[in-house]
Amino acid sequence: MAQSETAYAKINLALHVRKRREDGYHELETAFAFVDDGDRLTFAEAAEDRFEQTGRFAGQLDAPFGNIVSQSLSRLPRQSGLAVTLDKRLPVAAGLGGGSADAGAVFRVIERMYGLPENWQDRAARLGADVPACVRSEACIGRGTGTELEPVENDLSGTPVLLVNSRVPLSTPAVFARWNGVDGGPLPSGPLSRIGREGHNDLEAAATELVPEVADVLAALRSTGATLVRMSGSGATCFALFDNHDAMTSASGRLGSENPAWWRMQGRLR
Repeated sequence: MAQSETAYAKINLALHVRKRREDGYHELETAFAFVDDGDRLTFAEAAEDRFEQTGRFAGQLDAPFGNIVSQSLSRLPRQSGLAVTLDKRLPVAAGLGGGSADAGAVFRVIERMYGLPENWQDRAARLGADVPACVRSEACIGRGTGTELEPVENDLSGTPVLLVNSRVPLSTPAVFARWNGVDGGPLPSGPLSRIGREGHNDLEAAATELVPEVADVLAALRSTGATLVRMSGSGATCFALFDNHDAMTSASGRLGSENPAWWRMQGRLR
């Protein structure tokens, strides 16, 4: 019997870069939050693993066996093969953890069907820094490279959110390479709303230098009366939080009319 699962879009309500490590990675402190929409995957038992990709952004993905969905399948033990179809609805290289979210969806379905090995967190981390957080897709704090997770008081669940992307992809390594090297300081303490309100994204300036359209999206979102506007992750997607659903849908409609080439997704925080 086929199962379906949403790969919930990830946003970084705040992303503080602390230092560049000797191994080339960066020490981070970030507040992960998740939107109640994203890519969609269907799963069915099969004699052997099969993977197909469809959807608006499927053409931007790696070949099937290089895709993170296939990599996730190959790293989790189970009793049968799985036929997986990915409806790619999130843009690629967009700061939404799209590939990591897809991997997280694979982990959740395999957990329901067969259970996960005790070291699933390590297996997830080897696929990507955002993958452990995306497996649970619940608001949390990430430290280290983002894989050291801590709980957080989530007082933003249900908050209307609008995601906007100019459709210009951004390379994560290129954005980190342009980081100014200044310690962004620790995340604020307290509930998720305070972290979002008092935090920042230390990669925003670097991303804007590489893709000036990021600044255009941020300016457009700030003109909507949103309660919080910020770039997510290493970009280029930006998000806006709203007090009510009508304000969010009105803002989405106006931005869509003024900038029809921009990608938009409406939702609520989980």
